[in-house]
Amino acid sequence: MSDSQLAWSKSEFEARLRAKGDRYHIHHPFNIKMRNGELSRKQIQGWVINRFYYQIIIPQKDAAIMANISDRETRRRWVQRILDHDGHGDNEGGIEAWTRLGEAVGIPRDELWSLRHVQPAVKFAVDAYLNFARTASWQEAVCSSLTEMFAPAIHKQRLANWPTDYPWVAPEGLEYFRSRINLAERDVEHGLEVTLQHFTTRAQQERALEILQFKLDVLWCMSDAINLAYAAG
Repeated sequence: MSDSQLAWSKSEFEARLRAKGDRYHIHHPFNIKMRNGELSRKQIQGWVINRFYYQIIIPQKDAAIMANISDRETRRRWVQRILDHDGHGDNEGGIEAWTRLGEAVGIPRDELWSLRHVQPAVKFAVDAYLNFARTASWQEAVCSSLTEMFAPAIHKQRLANWPTDYPWVAPEGLEYFRSRINLAERDVEHGLEVTLQHFTTRAQQERALEILQFKLDVLWCMSDAINLAYAAG
């Protein structure tokens, strides 16, 4: 068997997955402008409105994945993701936290929830991701969630920069970013565990990299659409 056919070790496979971070949307021109404090109020609002569509689809995506999981213990772990976003008990959840972000940047709750300002290309990209989660094997769908590996950095960046760069944003609106740091790290631990155990041949590992790239492309396409609609005028 040639070297090109040999499976990578788990450590090398994980390193290759993490190396995909150079295509994470933190590097998109729109996000670079956001990081540099160069966006207008209208542009920040447009970003919040369009990313909200992704937020409300996340628990549907996770429910679709869970529906395909036959193992009870895995379902018991995965269901926490749904609760994190939809909320449970006294925890209002990520969707409500994003709604408060919308209010903090000046978007009335009803207007945000109407979805009438969501760009068609954003809907198309997010719906494609939801369809993938419904139709792929649950292990492949879990692999697609590994973009969470790169999320804490972008949340920390916004927490550090927004109070100075966008002081008009009410501070309580930033709680979503704060809450997702630890949750993303927890989710990555489980997602990596599944991925490293399931994708064991070289062909499977290369497929996993393709799946992760697909999810990165979804996020990048969302940023493209938002950039075209708001940053480009």
